Amino acid sequence: MSDVHLQPATFTWRKEAFPAAHPAKVHQWIRTIDEQRMAGDMDEPDCVFFGAPLSRSSISPSGASEFPDYFRRSWKGFSTYNMDYDVDFSGMQVWDLGDAPMHGTDISLCHQSIRETSAAVHDMYRNSLIGGIGGDHSTTAMLVKGMKQIYPDSKIGILQFDTHLDLRDPSENGPTNGTPMRQLIEAGIVEGKHIHNIGLHGFYNTRDLIDYAKKKGVRYVPLRLARKQGLEQVIKEALAHLNDQVDMIYVTIDMDVLDMAFAPGVPAATTGGMHPGELLEAVFLAGSHDKVRAFDIVCLDPLRDTLNQATVQMGTSVFLTMICGLQIRGE
Repeated sequence: MSDVHLQPATFTWRKEAFPAAHPAKVHQWIRTIDEQRMAGDMDEPDCVFFGAPLSRSSISPSGASEFPDYFRRSWKGFSTYNMDYDVDFSGMQVWDLGDAPMHGTDISLCHQSIRETSAAVHDMYRNSLIGGIGGDHSTTAMLVKGMKQIYPDSKIGILQFDTHLDLRDPSENGPTNGTPMRQLIEAGIVEGKHIHNIGLHGFYNTRDLIDYAKKKGVRYVPLRLARKQGLEQVIKEALAHLNDQVDMIYVTIDMDVLDMAFAPGVPAATTGGMHPGELLEAVFLAGSHDKVRAFDIVCLDPLRDTLNQATVQMGTSVFLTMICGLQIRGE
């Protein structure tokens, strides 16, 4: 993988020595790519991730570009054991590859960089779960396009946890965080029938977007109905459908799917969204599925978060819960 596609993270934890075989804290456990090179252990890891620190393409004013940095800073508050699932993931290999380089003013160049970085990472780590830490939701279209570049003959399905359809017309809105799913459909990267959206609710999608979703066969279950049917069952059915239809699944987690009471640090916070436990259970189920090959966490703005960084902590919990799901695959 060419180094041109990545730059070092702006924040890293200093480690005086390589940790024990089973480090107790996440900041001791996650390795940077440079640390792995120094240790001489370059076996393919279980998961790699990189930052996509772009938010100038957000419809709402957003500092989501800051999340990769705040995400890394939050690790010290988390252990490598999850008591909810009795999973100790300290023996897994998870590497921080750094960030996709961003241009200072040109959004199109930023998007190009994210797409190229995604392609390079997917090419280099073909057996690893690959994560993108956003950034606004416009980054998802680029991350999936990069994935498709490496697997041109594979059908990609998307499991989307989101308050919004993100099907706005790019010709009217540009490649913003409101358009990624439509970009992927119209570019022929993903078929509408291979997109499952879980989390839609309330007054936050217009009728014309619902009509477009129906026209393209996008599958969605409003949150109210999902709760009645059982959220776990709805997610399992979505994964089962994608398992039968596609070769690989991409999971995108827009943090505005959460009710604003639990996630004040998102640009488009709404009422009536998911509760934290619901989202974490959803992510765990997704992470445990064999065909889930990549994921992202987007639209989390640390600059508008609470003093104790409640939303950042939730974003980090989402990431670690995905790793817990990965840990139990095949059990």
